[in-house]
Amino acid sequence: MIHDRLRISTALVGLTAIAVTGFVAATPAQAEPEIKDVQARVDRLYHQAEQAQERFHDAKLQLDDLTQDLGTLESDERRQDARLDVVRDQVRDSILRQYQGESISTVGQVVVSDDPSAFLGQLSTMSAFNDLQSDLFSSYSTELDALDLRHEATTERSTEIKEVTAQLADEKAEVDEKLAEAKELLSDLKDDERQRLMSLSRGDTTRLPSDVPASGRASAAVAYAMAQVGDSYVYGAAGPSAFDCSGLTMMAWAQAGVGLPHSSSAQYGSGPHVAASDLQPGDLVFYYSPISHVGMYIGNGLIVHAANPGTGVAVAGLYSMPYVGAVRPG
Repeated sequence: MIHDRLRISTALVGLTAIAVTGFVAATPAQAEPEIKDVQARVDRLYHQAEQAQERFHDAKLQLDDLTQDLGTLESDERRQDARLDVVRDQVRDSILRQYQGESISTVGQVVVSDDPSAFLGQLSTMSAFNDLQSDLFSSYSTELDALDLRHEATTERSTEIKEVTAQLADEKAEVDEKLAEAKELLSDLKDDERQRLMSLSRGDTTRLPSDVPASGRASAAVAYAMAQVGDSYVYGAAGPSAFDCSGLTMMAWAQAGVGLPHSSSAQYGSGPHVAASDLQPGDLVFYYSPISHVGMYIGNGLIVHAANPGTGVAVAGLYSMPYVGAVRPG
């Protein structure tokens, strides 16, 4: 009886051990989808932040253009105002010469008028001025219309600048929001899980090629971009040790003497488009619709790009993201 009880107890211990072993072995398999799900969510947040950052770059370029345009319009308005003053003085002088010695009470009221439109209206209806030189009257009318147009354009640009400035703030807020969400997701992971996630992210990159056969000005751009592999990804950065996607390509081609805007969508219009079959090292390659990411082709079906905050500047496959097209700068 005692032996039977011992056999039963031993069997139960064995079954328990098997069950426990099976449970422990199953834990990583159950955790794996969770890690991959977190990685997918973090990558999605990184991309949403990048989209907002690239829209920020576009708005910044628009703001720069509007500000420059406003300065030009304000200068034109000042010059036009000065021309109007000259013509107005000529009209006054002509009136005074023609009516000197006569009663000019009505004329005086017109002359001292501070409202050009009222002055013009009275001038056109006073029968006493019928013999005024027609070209002088026409000149005043033309200059007044021109001043009104310039003033209207200046006001319009000022309004646009306010709107774009508000857009910049919105896009920056979205970048910060998405990045904060990604950091919160990562902070919820345990240290070992976070390390595994970082390893998975870095595992998507491709081994650094030993040589890139670039030629001409493209060689300087490629050399610079490749030298940054391993650097950090920071939204809005353009070096020297951290970049976003368009910041990296902009700085790389700057080494070759080619100026590019700090915007992936704007860079897409910076040169002739080339087919994927005709790509050469140094060509810029663009991704997503609407365009929100850019990298540099380095040959053999590879690109170098500032990927995201989890990966940094790295080498990847040409079609590792939704491919849109390519441009050859310079």
